[in-house]
Amino acid sequence: MTSTRFQRMAVAVATAAVLPLALTACGGGESSSDAAADKAATSAPAEDKSTPAEDAGMTDGPFGPACASVPADGAGSFDGMAQDPVATAASNNPALSTLVTAVKKAGLVDTLNNAENITVFAPTNDAFAKIPKADLDKVLADKEMLTNILTYHVVGEKLTPKQLEKGTYDTLQKSTLTTAGSGEDYTVNDNSKVVCGNVPTANATVYIVDTVLMPK
Repeated sequence: MTSTRFQRMAVAVATAAVLPLALTACGGGESSSDAAADKAATSAPAEDKSTPAEDAGMTDGPFGPACASVPADGAGSFDGMAQDPVATAASNNPALSTLVTAVKKAGLVDTLNNAENITVFAPTNDAFAKIPKADLDKVLADKEMLTNILTYHVVGEKLTPKQLEKGTYDTLQKSTLTTAGSGEDYTVNDNSKVVCGNVPTANATVYIVDTVLMPK
C-alpha cells in the first residue's frame, strides 16, 4: 500500500510540473499571433487621401492669373459668357477686343457662334500688341490671311485641361497645333501660354493665351 501511494504521489507531482509548461507554450503561441497581426497592421500602406480630381490633374472651372480680371458679374463674367456663343461671349470681355475686331473683319462671327463643341485659343489684346503695328495692320487688311490665322486658333472639339497635358490637335485651318503642361500651367506650340483657361461659353471652351498662334 505504501508503495502504491508513493507511485500515485510521484505521478501527481510530474503532472503538476508539466501543466505550467503546457500553458506557457499555449500562451506563447497566442502572443506570436497577436504580434504578427500588429506587425501586419503597422506595415499596411497609408490610406491615399488624394481625390480623383487631384490624381487626374484636372480643374473643374476657369484657372490662371488673367482670370482675376474677368468681371464678377454681368455679360462679361464667367456666368455671363457661359450663356452666349463664343464670338458674342468674347465681345463682352474687354481683354479680347482686338480679337473680336479681327473676327468681325474676317467675317467669322456667325461661323464661330454657330459651331458646336469647339475649343478656341483666344489671344489677348497684349498678345496682338506683340506684333509690330505695321504687320498687324497688314494682316487685318488681308481677309484671307486673317481668316487663315484666326481659324488656326480653333479646334473642332472641346478640350479639357487633362487633354492639354500632351496632345496634337487638328484646327479649322487644316493644320495642327500642340499643347503641353499640367495643373494650371499649359502652353500651345511651346511659346503661347494659357493665362486664363477652361472658360465655358454656350458652344465652346475658351483658353485665353498670351501670344498669337501662327500657322506652320
